[in-house]
Amino acid sequence: MSANSTIGLPTNDSSEARLRVESSPVEDNDGMSVTIRNMTDGDWPAVERIYAAGIAGGSATFASDPPTKQDFFATRIAGLDLIAEVDGSVLGWAAATPTSDRDVYRGVIEHSVYVDPRAAGQGLGSALLESLIEHSNDLGFWMLQASILPENTASLHLHDKAGFRRVGRRERIGYMTFGPHAGTWCDTILVEKRL
Repeated sequence: MSANSTIGLPTNDSSEARLRVESSPVEDNDGMSVTIRNMTDGDWPAVERIYAAGIAGGSATFASDPPTKQDFFATRIAGLDLIAEVDGSVLGWAAATPTSDRDVYRGVIEHSVYVDPRAAGQGLGSALLESLIEHSNDLGFWMLQASILPENTASLHLHDKAGFRRVGRRERIGYMTFGPHAGTWCDTILVEKRL
């Protein structure tokens, strides 16, 4: 499953390249046509809804609420904010942020993949992650990483399947303030993929 892409001109900040993902349908194992494309402002209501559903599940993030649209787009890497669309409905998204502002780590990014619970198990997470890997490489990034709660077995399986390596377990790294783990210190599993 590969989306067509073109690399555009750098932005005013010459260290930040932009990638535009052209809408390109791909088929999953069930023959469902999935379009992977760049996220737009108009996608925010669906992105926010899917993010909120992930939060409600209690094992996707330490965040208790989705960020504002402005905060979300301000912190994401342009060109690595992707949407999975099926029959005109946004059913998943993936995005990446820098891990550090230090130049030595400029090629290392942290990412998130969220799928609407109604579309779980249909290959959307795999399509998004595969596209994110491809476009991250096209933009010159050399390492993708994510911190995943151990209870999020679907995400761990998704990353295992995509060739990510489990680097280790960070014990009691974050304090959960909501959901089934509220009031507890939680571990995360650090996964990475060298491109």
